[in-house]
Amino acid sequence: MKYKCILFDLDGTLTDPCEGITKSVQHALLYFGIKETDMQKLTRFIGPPLKWAFSEYYGLSENEAATALVKYRERFSTVGWKENLLLDGAEDILKKLKKQGVIVCLATSKPYVFAQKILDLFDIEKYFDLAVGSELDGTRTDKADVVKYVLEHYPDIPKNQILMVGDRSHDVVGAHKNGVCCCGVLCGYGDHKELESAGAEYIVNNLYELWELVSK
Repeated sequence: MKYKCILFDLDGTLTDPCEGITKSVQHALLYFGIKETDMQKLTRFIGPPLKWAFSEYYGLSENEAATALVKYRERFSTVGWKENLLLDGAEDILKKLKKQGVIVCLATSKPYVFAQKILDLFDIEKYFDLAVGSELDGTRTDKADVVKYVLEHYPDIPKNQILMVGDRSHDVVGAHKNGVCCCGVLCGYGDHKELESAGAEYIVNNLYELWELVSK
């Protein structure tokens, strides 16, 4: 195997959370009188830290963005997290990696409490040696902080034998800030240009191609 340890993003990499996230963002925006009906426009919220996204995409102040996050979680914590689909090939590659003795970790900016529920929903927690997310208080929402926290658990593995896998530029930047390579996957919500511009060492179309890459 090319890598001893592989870190996976969750949203857009292993699962498709589109319905749950976009409807929960729509719910939050409505609190501010913003009636967004273009759900495709809201897919931008899949991947980046949500508080940042509310400010970046809708011009909310820091306090307003914090309130928007609370409103988002009102819906997401009850129904949104269930509105999710396991991506084609996700369980297959996790199973194969574990069989090969690869250390498999989850490295997501999503709050761990929600990530845990989603792993349980699809019965894939058993494939992970470590699952790390952010905290509800805003701690560890930056992907670089998530990756750093994971790597602290495996100090003896050389960084050139560790790979981050994700679908957005935030995954690439977070990996590079910690000295590890990143493979962008196009089965999520970042396109080839975004991943290439961020400096992804590899870009694959789907998780089957990812397996071909790492099993060489």
